[in-house]
Amino acid sequence: MMLFGKVAWQLCGLKKIPWSCDSRYFWGWLNAVFNKVDYERIRDVGPERAASEWLLRCGAMVRYHGQERWQKDYNHLPTGPLDKYKIQAIDATDSCIMGIGFDHMEGLQYVEKIRLCKCHYIEDACLERISQLENLQKSLLEMEIISCGNVTDKGIITLHHLRNLKYLLLSDLPGIRDKENLVQVFRTLLPSLELKLDLTQNSNDQ
Repeated sequence: MMLFGKVAWQLCGLKKIPWSCDSRYFWGWLNAVFNKVDYERIRDVGPERAASEWLLRCGAMVRYHGQERWQKDYNHLPTGPLDKYKIQAIDATDSCIMGIGFDHMEGLQYVEKIRLCKCHYIEDACLERISQLENLQKSLLEMEIISCGNVTDKGIITLHHLRNLKYLLLSDLPGIRDKENLVQVFRTLLPSLELKLDLTQNSNDQ
């Protein structure tokens, strides 16, 4: 397991090399491998540990309740009682998480913040999946979605199901076309939400 984590981290670093057509297919396949859900693993070690392994394997970071430090090294995931470390925050900046891995989140009950920044595989279906998870509907308080080119109005609107969401930042999302409609939807369905927008280039009246 430690060797796999080390190799995965090194491969993530190699993704900075300019892509050819063939390399795009390779990295797409490899990222799908990183995101594959092992349901037996979830049963064996619990959802918190399994989700931590998935997120770090894909280049994301997690922060646990009661800790200030972000966990980003797969090979130094904390050991001890499986129910000790509860994921409070997820920072998926520059990670390769994709929709096929989102079943890892189903058992997470304590996540309060998710940051999706420069996530090339995040699309509307991923946001819809997040909004459908009952545990996240209860726990999630803050969300940031930045520079995710495959996200559109359709995916963002589904986030209104996150009924306890208090803060939502949307920035540099070229797929969003009707900023005013989004504001109206969230103002109506989540009146206590603080919605922060940096979408001046994407408004439908541009």
